[in-house]
This record gives sequence, structure tokens and C-alpha cells, in this order.
Amino acid sequence: MVVEGDWTAISIAGLSGHVLSPSNLSFSSDFGNLGRIDSAGALAILTLAPNAAFTADLPANLADLFALVGSAMADRDVPSIKTPPFHVRLGQKVYRAVQEIGASARFLGQLEVALMKSLAHPKRMRLIALASSIQKAGFDALPLIAIMTFFIGAVVALIGSDLLKTLGASELVVELVGISVLREFGVLIPAILLAGRSASTFAAQIGAMRMNQETQAMKVMGIDLFDALVVPRVLALLVIMPLLAIVAMLAGLAGGLVVSWGILDVSPTYFAERLSAAVDIRHFWVGMAKVPVLAIVIALAGCRHGLSVRGDVEDLGGRVTVAVVQALFAIILLDAAFAILFNVLEI
Repeated sequence: MVVEGDWTAISIAGLSGHVLSPSNLSFSSDFGNLGRIDSAGALAILTLAPNAAFTADLPANLADLFALVGSAMADRDVPSIKTPPFHVRLGQKVYRAVQEIGASARFLGQLEVALMKSLAHPKRMRLIALASSIQKAGFDALPLIAIMTFFIGAVVALIGSDLLKTLGASELVVELVGISVLREFGVLIPAILLAGRSASTFAAQIGAMRMNQETQAMKVMGIDLFDALVVPRVLALLVIMPLLAIVAMLAGLAGGLVVSWGILDVSPTYFAERLSAAVDIRHFWVGMAKVPVLAIVIALAGCRHGLSVRGDVEDLGGRVTVAVVQALFAIILLDAAFAILFNVLEI
């Protein structure tokens, strides 16, 4: 191995992109073209060829330098990374989950107090922020929600029609579409969409204010953060989500109607008559009963994680992601809990 040129900290700065794999090559005794060398250069040479065998006629000053750097490399401690046992990792995850639940419960308590204050003193409400949140979180999402639930209703009718045809009960597709859309999809789809849109938006907006120290300035000015940032967003979802759910239900029923009309030759008049006669109104109210709870959960996740941002972009991105994931998880969990509850109550 021939060593030539300068081997100093400055000259080897660009060497990292051309690192060679370790080898067992010996150094040549020809150091006539070697320029300057320092400990950084010696370290680079030993890193490139850690198993190299030095020749006997290596100059004494270079031999001493390589020996010094080599002994330092051998003496340095390389910390070993040990993966904790499974039960330790499981315990850590459970502990973090309990911490998250506790933080959410405390935040919910603070939210309840702030909401009661706002309802007791309506002048405390920030109507401009409320109207802006309603516009961004609700009306902007209406077309997308309508399209999604239309196709979901169509898919439910399409799948159900194939099965019901074999049973000779094609007309039951009306009940299938009506109950599934009114009880589940008409509420679940808007909630999932808002969890992706609103929870992430709330977390990003409030988190950006935390990064720019706007929230600290608001505290200095005596402005309550819950009144200014959290309450308008929670009220916005409480106001707009029932409307989104109703639009989703109508769109889902329309999708089922189109498929039933095109495949089963069920006329729109018969579809509407059978829907009103066979599908009880309680299914609508069962779906609407979930709306306020899901709206609060979505707003809670977004606002809490937005206020928890510590001040750097990496933490902001992580908090936005966690807000969406927690909102989606809570929606599915609560929907399952509602389904079990209503089944026990025979509603």
C-alpha cells in the first residue's frame, strides 16, 4: 500500500465519501512522496487498513506516530448497546401508555373548566377564531366526505346485492345500506377524515405557535391559552361534525340507491318507501349519539399535542403524527365500545 500526498485533518476532510473496505495489505517502504501527516491522517490510514502489517524499514517517526494512534484506538471503549428484555420493553410501553392516558384526562378536565367558563360568560368566546375553525375543519371537508361515503354506500349495496340475490332476498339491500350507513359509516367516515385533517391541523397550528413563542407572549399578555386556542377548535368540531355526519349519511344512502337501482332494478321510490318503513329512526339517533364524543376526542388529541411541542421542528412533526394516530385509535376504540353498549341495551 503506497501512502503519498498530505495526510492531515484538512486534506482528508473529503475522504469519507471514498472509504475503502478493510484489508490485510502491507505498507510500502517508499514514503518518498508522503507530504505532511498528523494524528488525523494516521487515524484515517489505520481505519482504512486496520489489519495492515508495517514494513521493517518504516521511518522511526512514522512508526512512533502509528504506534501512538494505534494504541489509542485499541484503548478506546466502544459502548455496547444492549436491547432490554421483552418484559422491560413491555413495561416501558405500558408505563408510557398510562402516562398518555393521564395527560389526556388532565387536559380533558382543563377543557371542561374552560368550556364551562365560556358558556357562563359568552363574551369570552372568540367568535372569529370559532368561525375560522368551522370553515377550515368543516365546510372545506364536505365534498370529500360526501364523495367517500357515496362510494362506501355503493360498495355496501354492491356486495350485499350479490349475497342477497343468492338467498332470494334482494329487497333487503335497502335495510343493509340504511342500517350500516346510519349507524356506522355515516359517522365513522367523517370522524376518520377529521382525525386526519383537523387533528393534524390543530397540532401543527398550535405547535407552530409554540415554536415561535407566540403562546409565551400570550401568557405574558394575560390571555388564557385554552380560551384562545382550544375552546374555539373544540366548539367548531362540536358544531360542524353533526352536519358532516348528516351529509355523509345522505351521500351513503344515495350511493346505495344508485347501485340498487342499476343492479337490482329497485326504483328510487321503492327504495325510499322501504327505507322509511323498514329502517327505524333509532338507527339515525344511535349514529348521531356518537358525534359529540368523537368530535371532542379529535379536537382533544390535536390541541393537546400541539400545546406539548417543545420548540423544534422534529418534535412538531412527531407530535402531529402522534395526534393523528391517537385520534384514529380512539375513534375505532370508542366506536367498538358504543357498538357493544348499544347491543347490550338492545338499541
